[in-house]
Amino acid sequence: MRLAESTDYTLMVLMYCAHHPQRLVTIGELADHHRLSKNHLMKIVNDLSRQSVIETTRGRGGGLRLLKSPADIRIGDVVRASETDFRLVECFDAATNACTLSPSCRLKQVFDSALQAYFKELDGATLADIAGPARAAGQGRSIPMSGPKRSRAAAKSAARGH
Repeated sequence: MRLAESTDYTLMVLMYCAHHPQRLVTIGELADHHRLSKNHLMKIVNDLSRQSVIETTRGRGGGLRLLKSPADIRIGDVVRASETDFRLVECFDAATNACTLSPSCRLKQVFDSALQAYFKELDGATLADIAGPARAAGQGRSIPMSGPKRSRAAAKSAARGH
């Protein structure tokens, strides 16, 4: 299973806002920091606003901020609201299922159990759990969330202590 890029970006927006609770965050700032399209971020921000997760203020001096405490925002809820399809296999959708194995197949039960375990794990995590400074594996130092975004290779190298 793979999350859509928009879900990843949604989590990035929320984490950034949680990291800057004392002020409004702008779309331009998010776009620059994460090197993402402003138009794409505007869609994500609109969705989060409609879900009452963030509030937005238009105009000069405007921006966005979390409406809830990061401890009250479950990652499972964010993922469910952002993703459109959790059909892991064809038989998850009774309306379009044409699998000839369905009457006797138990694979759906295995995948369904795995999906439930996946959401149980995500529901056990909040934005507060993931928005704080990340600890490098085996290191006592933090990886900051502010400043220019590093490439994935640079971040992995930093996590290994190189």
